[in-house]
Amino acid sequence: MATTLHYLGPRGSFTHQAAMEASRLIDGAGECVAEPNVAAIFDAVRNHEGWGVIAWENNVEGYVVPNLDALIDADDIAGFARVGMGIAFDALVRPNHTELTTICAHPHGLAQCAGFIAEQGLAVRPTASNAAACRDIADDQIALAPSVCADIYGLDVLSHAVQDFDGGRTEFLVLAPRDEVRRQLASIRSDDRDFESIVAFILLNTGPGVLANLLDILRYAGLNMTSFISRPIKGNDGTYSFIATFDAAPWQPQFKAALGQVLAHGDWVKTLAVYPRRERPSPPVSAWMLPQGGIHLDDTTTGRNNGPETDRELLWK
Repeated sequence: MATTLHYLGPRGSFTHQAAMEASRLIDGAGECVAEPNVAAIFDAVRNHEGWGVIAWENNVEGYVVPNLDALIDADDIAGFARVGMGIAFDALVRPNHTELTTICAHPHGLAQCAGFIAEQGLAVRPTASNAAACRDIADDQIALAPSVCADIYGLDVLSHAVQDFDGGRTEFLVLAPRDEVRRQLASIRSDDRDFESIVAFILLNTGPGVLANLLDILRYAGLNMTSFISRPIKGNDGTYSFIATFDAAPWQPQFKAALGQVLAHGDWVKTLAVYPRRERPSPPVSAWMLPQGGIHLDDTTTGRNNGPETDRELLWK
């Protein structure tokens, strides 16, 4: 029997499109069911009513922090598949709209279209999803949403591709109860298949160098870490969880040994997701990509910087 995929609705949202792609790619995935919010997705997974699909990371705005925090705190849920979607926004309006006063979208959508919003000079209203902005649009509003929403909700296109950056992409995780995740991964494990893992760490021992010690363990294990971020432990000043993404699976000997060392130090570890790794571009960071105001040394200069000389003095004096 096919497993239901629960996504952040309504129809037409980027998460809906990711859920449909997951249904196509993953054996056993079936009907896609819209949920009103991410909490409802987690509830459906926790209650063994199906799998969940959540937005995880965007290459313009970074991690979808509420979803990241929800997965860290979830009792019995992990990710076992990852789906990437290209992201572009159209500005949509009702066919017989009145004078436009407000722009509506999910907070990440609003952030990715900041230039267009500033150009329009209208009030901003965050919504639960970009598709929800289209479903609930008023006569005086612009909704920022995927182009498919125009047909779904009978809207007109005011302007195409209004995002600040072309090439936007969001990665989504497919979630299941942890026992189901283990079964799914056991069915696809093989010696010649590469995996990626997302792991959360909380360092229960405090003091100078504890984070460096953690990173040393991971480095000595020869693990390729592709992402490392921190999140506060809510309501507790100066306490953090650290979330790392690795090109490895926890059952691989070097990774398993490293996690064992971390646990032996008395620290807390939680695997948030393990999934087959897809090939991804790994271009070098070029000088033109660097923000202004920092310092960059290269082979042709002993002190070239791309900011004011005072920045260099501030760093070195």
